[in-house]
Amino acid sequence: MTPTTETTVGIGGAAESTDMVLNIGPQHPSTHGVLRLRLVLDGERIVSAEPVIGYMHRGAEKLFEARDYRQIIMLANRHDWLSAFSNELGVVLAVERMLGMEVPERAVWTRTLLAELNRVLNHLMFLGSYPLELGGITPVFYAFREREVLQNVMEEVSGGRMHYMFNRVGGLKEDLPAGWSGRARAAVAAVRSRMDVYDDLVLGNEIFRGRTRGVGALTVQAVHAYGVSGPIARASGVDFDLRRDEPYLAYGELQDTLKVVTRQEGDCLARFECLLEQTHNALDLADACLDRLAGLAPGPINQRLPKVLKAPEGHTYAWTENPLGINGYYLVSKGEKTPYRLKLRSASYNNIQALTELLPGTLVADMVAILGSLFFVVGDIDK
Repeated sequence: MTPTTETTVGIGGAAESTDMVLNIGPQHPSTHGVLRLRLVLDGERIVSAEPVIGYMHRGAEKLFEARDYRQIIMLANRHDWLSAFSNELGVVLAVERMLGMEVPERAVWTRTLLAELNRVLNHLMFLGSYPLELGGITPVFYAFREREVLQNVMEEVSGGRMHYMFNRVGGLKEDLPAGWSGRARAAVAAVRSRMDVYDDLVLGNEIFRGRTRGVGALTVQAVHAYGVSGPIARASGVDFDLRRDEPYLAYGELQDTLKVVTRQEGDCLARFECLLEQTHNALDLADACLDRLAGLAPGPINQRLPKVLKAPEGHTYAWTENPLGINGYYLVSKGEKTPYRLKLRSASYNNIQALTELLPGTLVADMVAILGSLFFVVGDIDK
């Protein structure tokens, strides 16, 4: 019997079901930041996804241990560069709690006002950039116009455009400039009058709704499992907001104005709607703070501190409802002028982990829609 030779002609990847591993990123810092996604694909469908983080890690928590309580404010406001004032706030609240310090009423209301203006600035960036990622270029121009109006009043009061460095242990750096409240009120009114751009131009766009409705739905169980917070968690029906549920600053007296926005769908559209409604509410809260400040008698804006500030030995935990979610600050002191340990729990770090739950089973074309709807800042992930 003559031996036969069997030859298999190459038929490409169809011969075996081999998954493809695709690296998305690391991207340039001018985008969301240096984030890498390691995707395993079966054709056009994502099988698994792993966020690879750490490209922007700067060791902030270790640097906290080598800086005194005045200097760490500078480090703390930089990890989420869109929420600098709110980042500072958590640190000074933790130190003030350790000291048992009472902050002047004028400082409390001014802090609340500036925190809400900072919230609007943060949200406007995502309200403009998210449609851009889906192909809608116009909203981002409006977003930067509105941001510029608010940036001007924030810069006037603090001297900084992004990293304000305006909080101090015991209050604020200095009092508000003469006539600033009127300019701030005009800025809030100007931004509010133009918010229909997002209500109509974005939410009223059929293509935007088609790309986001029913895409990337995050379940309540996943929210709790991954520690997701902020607008992303509330878009999945988790009705929790520290400003209402564990009030700090002046939020306890703003309950009539404060509105906790929730949705049940948990998809990309719901997350955008929550962010938009929360922006409207932040403008209302800013007006309420301006009204209250106008009725306050002149008084101090901060406490006099010793030349060398030392927190007593012990530990405490402070948390705040930052624009992107819950920020936690665990401070341990040995009675020195520097923290023994300051652990920072940032919102973006937990939120981005939900990608491992959201992306599998979806199409590659929907990946950008899902990724952008998580509203994260990479510096806030890596710290």
